[in-house]
Amino acid sequence: MDTKYIVYRRVSTQRQGDSGLGLEAQSDAVTRFIQSSGGEVVTEMTEIESGKNADRPILLEAIRQCKEHGYTLLVAKLDRLTRNLHFVTTLQQTKVNFVAADNPHATSFLIHILVAVAEHERNLISLRTKSALQIAKRRGVKLGNPHYRTAIPKAIEARQKIAMDRNTKLRELVSETMEKTGFKKLSEIALCLNLRGIKTNRGCEFTPTQIHRLLKAA
Repeated sequence: MDTKYIVYRRVSTQRQGDSGLGLEAQSDAVTRFIQSSGGEVVTEMTEIESGKNADRPILLEAIRQCKEHGYTLLVAKLDRLTRNLHFVTTLQQTKVNFVAADNPHATSFLIHILVAVAEHERNLISLRTKSALQIAKRRGVKLGNPHYRTAIPKAIEARQKIAMDRNTKLRELVSETMEKTGFKKLSEIALCLNLRGIKTNRGCEFTPTQIHRLLKAA
């Protein structure tokens, strides 16, 4: 049985979307892939959004349809899907098949290698930052806030205010996700937020328990 695809196309600016710049090349790459590999394109979805932004509702809808109907997500190039490797690995956890026309044989193993390389680079940056701070300290540079005793209460108050505002926004995002996808299970809602790159107040991925606590606190 031929594979059925949902094609996802992305451009970074409204101007590119209006002019077709970039979209035509993506369509050509997809057409060549279908001609050489076979399969059927069920529908095409286009989104105007930066590749750095993981919060993309049209991509989320494409993934939902692929999961519901067993379709495969097809993009012209992997960077049209995302430049966020963490997003790709999260997508793999949904068990939704996806393929990039420019590299159709890219395996999960290869992608995990790229993730490891990116993580290694982040660790190197962290080490370089710590080293620079140590050198500055040895030179006599005073690090930190000299008025920390009076600053702490203000910082706590500000952090609490930010957390409350953030929780309100997160509850709105949960309601929006449930409305758009029809998902009601806490695990499905958590997965959707993780796919969109949305984090908890502590910068972590969502779990069903965290979704439950968030809704209960409303």
